[in-house]
Amino acid sequence: MAREPSYPKNAPVAPAKGDAGAPRAEAGESKPADSKRTKHLVTGAAIGIGSAAIVAALLYANRSRRDR
Repeated sequence: MAREPSYPKNAPVAPAKGDAGAPRAEAGESKPADSKRTKHLVTGAAIGIGSAAIVAALLYANRSRRDR
């Protein structure tokens, strides 16, 4: 069971990122940054899938040579 963290009484504590209480404008998040992050995430996924496809193709192509 997770416990809530304890903070010193004089330390300012910001609300968590997932809280609905913090509006997006105050948090400093903007729409272009979110789209850029999404674009990078999709690019990374595409590179990973492409790399796996290349490795699979090379293993399949060299399959006949290993039997000799």
